Amino acid sequence: MGADHDHGEGGHAHNHAAGANARSLSIALGLTGTFLVAELVGAWLFNSLALLSDAAHMFTDSAALAIALAAIRIGQRPADNRRTYGYRRFEILAAAFNAVLLFVVAGFVLYEGVQRFFTPPEVQSLGMLAVASGGLVINLVAMRILAGGKEASLNVKGAYLEVWADMLGSVGVIGAALLIWATGWNWVDPIVAIAIGLWVLPRTWILLRDTTHILLQGVPRGFDLDAVRAAMRAEPGVADVHDLHLWSVAGDDASLTAHVVVADGQAVEGVRTRLAAMLEDRFAIHHATIQTETAPCADADMLHA
Repeated sequence: MGADHDHGEGGHAHNHAAGANARSLSIALGLTGTFLVAELVGAWLFNSLALLSDAAHMFTDSAALAIALAAIRIGQRPADNRRTYGYRRFEILAAAFNAVLLFVVAGFVLYEGVQRFFTPPEVQSLGMLAVASGGLVINLVAMRILAGGKEASLNVKGAYLEVWADMLGSVGVIGAALLIWATGWNWVDPIVAIAIGLWVLPRTWILLRDTTHILLQGVPRGFDLDAVRAAMRAEPGVADVHDLHLWSVAGDDASLTAHVVVADGQAVEGVRTRLAAMLEDRFAIHHATIQTETAPCADADMLHA
C-alpha cells in the first residue's frame, strides 16, 4: 500500500492565490457596500422597482462578497483532527449559498414586477438615472478587480457573477430611466426589473450545478475517469485497477484513490511510484493515494470499478 502527496508548491500557490483573492474581494466589498445605501435610498425616494431590483442585487453582491471573503479566510485554516481535509470546502458552500440567495432575489423581483406591471406607479426617472449610473461605475470597477481570480476559484466566480449581473442590471435601469423620461411610460420600470431577473436565473443555475457537483464528490470538470482508468491499467506491471475515485475539494484541485493489482513478479513499490508519476505528469493529479495488492480484494467485484 502506498501514497503520493504534494503539499509543498501547491500549498504555497494556493495560499498566494487565496491572499490575492481576499484583497480583491475586500476592495470590491468596500465599494459595493458603500453604494448599497445610496441605491436603497434612491429606490425609496424615486419609487423605482427597477432601481430596487438593482439595489437588491447590490445587496446580494455585498453579501456574496462578504461570504466569499469569510470563506477564503476560513479556507486557509490548516487541517486538524476534526477536519482532515482542512476548511477549503467552505468556499464551495459559500458559492452554493450565493446561488440560492440570487434565486430568492430573482423570484422576489419577478413577483413584484408582475404586480407593478398592471398598476405601474409614478417613477422619478432622472433620480433613478443618476443612482443607476453611479451603480454602473461601481460595478465596473468591482468586476475589474475580481476578474483575475474568477477562473481559478468557484467562490470568486460566484461573487464575480453577482457583480456582473448587477452591472447589466444597472445598464437596464439606465435605459429604463431614459425611456421613462422621454415617453412617460412608467410600465417600462417593472419590465426591465423582470428582464433582469430572467437574465440572471440561468447563470445562477450553472453556478449552483457546479457547486452541487463538487459537494456530491463528482469527477472534477475537465477529467475523463475512463481515460484515467485506462491509463492506469496500461502502465507496465498493473494487472487491474478497481475502487477508483476522483474528486475535488474546492473545484481547483483533484484527488484520487484507487486499488491497484500488481502483476506477478513486479516490484510493488516501483509500480506504485510509476503510477503516481504518470498521474501527475499526464493528468495533473498531484494528490493520489494508491493501495497496491498482489491479488484482487475478496469484494473487488462489489466495489466501484
